[in-house]
Amino acid sequence: MGLFRRVWLGNAVALATCLAVLAGCVSKSTSAARSPEQQSEGEFYLASDLFSKGDLRPALDHGRRAVELDDDNAKAHYQVASIYLAFCYRDLHSPDCRLDEAEKSARKALAIEEKFRDARNMLGAVLILQKKYLEATKVLEPLVQDPAYTESHLAWGNYGWAQVLAGSLDQGIASLRNSVTNPRFCVGFYRLGLAYEKKGIDFLPLAEANLTRAVSVESPDCLAMQDAWEARGRVRARLGRKAEAREDYVKCRDLAADSPTGKACVQALVADSTSSRTRHPQ
Repeated sequence: MGLFRRVWLGNAVALATCLAVLAGCVSKSTSAARSPEQQSEGEFYLASDLFSKGDLRPALDHGRRAVELDDDNAKAHYQVASIYLAFCYRDLHSPDCRLDEAEKSARKALAIEEKFRDARNMLGAVLILQKKYLEATKVLEPLVQDPAYTESHLAWGNYGWAQVLAGSLDQGIASLRNSVTNPRFCVGFYRLGLAYEKKGIDFLPLAEANLTRAVSVESPDCLAMQDAWEARGRVRARLGRKAEAREDYVKCRDLAADSPTGKACVQALVADSTSSRTRHPQ
């Protein structure tokens, strides 16, 4: 599972897991005895349960059914956006990755419920994947200024990353530093590390320090953040710390050698071995 799925799942999976617990409480009465709105809620809970288990295709089927039954069900539109985005984080080039549909569903949820903060954050994440960085900052700016948003570190993380990708490095770094006021937000540390790396060689120690924070959070997702291990290996190699860089590349490879990031780490290890043989011929 790629890094970016972990970026947005902080809210989506938490919501799905919570709602999955409620799924067992959905009425057992026949659909004929319930209104379309009640049926929509039932389909939504089923989608939430399946999504929390990673069963994306059946989750999407139930999510679509929920919005067909009640087009004003904001939670269901948000859920559909979440599922489409999950497909994209699994494989951005998969035909199941439909960012246009994710955007449409997130916007619909916001149109129904203007203060649906999680939907606004998700829309920002979708726009970043669509490379609409300036638009993403405009969508997210009200959220980072909203004291009522309890998951503000997620919003700052997306907002800062959009700024970095739009070329506003210093502003992005300031925003990302706001995101890591939550010390367990490893994605924020990862992005902050990349931002410092982009600033140039003088900032590589700061890049390395933040990438280290990213892979040091005691969480299965953070410890398995393959992109962060690869990035720290790259930064350490640039700092001349070849042995430590190799350890990071090995960790990265062992997590998933066949992923794009894993293949990059394998190539780095091969290049390092070739270089070592050249420097120290038998």
